[in-house]
Amino acid sequence: MPHSQCVCLPTKLLNCLCPDLPVSQCACHQAHLLQTGREQAQSHINHLTSLLKKGSSDAHEIIQNIPTLEKILEETEVNETTLMSNDSIVVLLHKSTDDFEGLEINANNTEARINDSVANLKVKILLPRELKLQKNDTAVFSTIQIPKEVASKEWETLYDHRFVGLSVSGKKISNLRDRVNISIYSSTNLSKIQELRCVFLNTTTKNFSTDGCHTLWNYSQHYVTCSCDHLTYFAVLMVTAKLSTIDAEILFYITYIGCGISLLALVVTVLLFITNRKLRADDSKKIHISLAVSLILLNVHFLPSQAVAETSSNELCLYVALLLHYSLLASFTWMALEGFHLYLVLVKVFNIYVRRYLLKLSVVGWGLPAVVVAVIVIIDKDNYGRVPLDSSKPNETAVCYITDDTAKLVTTVGLFSLVFLFNVIMFGLAIKWYMSADLHKEHGRSKHHKAKQEICTLLVLMVLLGLTWGLIFFSFGHLTTPGLYSFCILNSLQGCFIFIYFVLMWKKSKDATSKLSSSKVQSSDTGTQAKSHP
Repeated sequence: MPHSQCVCLPTKLLNCLCPDLPVSQCACHQAHLLQTGREQAQSHINHLTSLLKKGSSDAHEIIQNIPTLEKILEETEVNETTLMSNDSIVVLLHKSTDDFEGLEINANNTEARINDSVANLKVKILLPRELKLQKNDTAVFSTIQIPKEVASKEWETLYDHRFVGLSVSGKKISNLRDRVNISIYSSTNLSKIQELRCVFLNTTTKNFSTDGCHTLWNYSQHYVTCSCDHLTYFAVLMVTAKLSTIDAEILFYITYIGCGISLLALVVTVLLFITNRKLRADDSKKIHISLAVSLILLNVHFLPSQAVAETSSNELCLYVALLLHYSLLASFTWMALEGFHLYLVLVKVFNIYVRRYLLKLSVVGWGLPAVVVAVIVIIDKDNYGRVPLDSSKPNETAVCYITDDTAKLVTTVGLFSLVFLFNVIMFGLAIKWYMSADLHKEHGRSKHHKAKQEICTLLVLMVLLGLTWGLIFFSFGHLTTPGLYSFCILNSLQGCFIFIYFVLMWKKSKDATSKLSSSKVQSSDTGTQAKSHP
């Protein structure tokens, strides 16, 4: 029988009808295989849809079936772009025929099109040229929507109750430099305490992960874009927002205005210290002023950090990032030295003498941060540069700071945790010393009153010199917003509090000088009167 006369019949009859051709070359056999593959794919689509429509089907069972569907779709042979769909699932198998220059897929709840618009758009895909699809490669697109009428609590955080799948048959696509953009459109209303987060389904662990995906979205948009460096099944989760947009903007202004006020107050404090001889003679005040100088450096490099990140100068951003990190570490170190000095003065012994004490403190206070920063630079200079304030929104606000997450965690959070713990212990020991030294002496009532005054003084001093930074540990969970407000207000104004402390000390020393001068005048007058009246 000639090849042109082959008819599409089961494979076992083909040898009888096409004796002169291999079975694999018979057109009817190829058509039969294509038809069988599409029927198998459609059958699994319908099976998964039946699970979706069952209110009794749990999320785990459905998630287990998604990788199976992906595998079947990738193995399905097509000779042209093919659409398969039903009430809940839309699948598009695109057969690449020409040189690949990128691809746009638009889909709604019933159809999907290549490089063409659709009514009531729900999903838009932009595949980059970097995919380099070869001729006859098949790009697999699918969108799976959980019916709203049967969506259980397990699906209530799934934005638009939708999964979006992307893959290329026979290829594993990952680590793309030119990212895949998946936009999901929905009329779902979000509360002010919610935000969107792009995730993908890890087919091995059956869990969601954010690795390799950035979320591009704000509250004014009616869609969210997931920019990812690989292909798989994606989804968008509605999660509790760490901070609302309004609160973030308010905190931004509180921080910048507070830091500006503190910078001015700290500069005045240093000038006050330089011009007052009695303040300069006190070792405690010298340690306080060293902390003030470190905070001046911190504010000088923090305030312009965002503006510098927006410029094109990588060298300037490197300088700001390096000095910002150094000044922050120096501030933490001097806070620890404040606690150490407090322990020596109030707990260990009065009038303690350590040879070249201030020099040794300065070596630690300024030298230790310099060593840490130098080591990071030696390891990799690129550890300093532009860093987005929100890692899920890399294209938005950035600052110049340390870019390596591990180094950032160890040198900032790790160091401050140790400083905070140390200062809390020193503060507790100081309180214990005051209580035991004063409360059991004579004139208990007056001594008790004096002890309370001293404890308040210690409390104010420790708040000014580091304990308020510990509020960051309470800015999680339900305390996120009030914790951050307290943290930003108290710490941005830390320099202002130090200024007030120095002014009070300056006034105290001035009053003491005036009283001493008055006493000398009175003594002189008394002596004169005694001579004139023998």
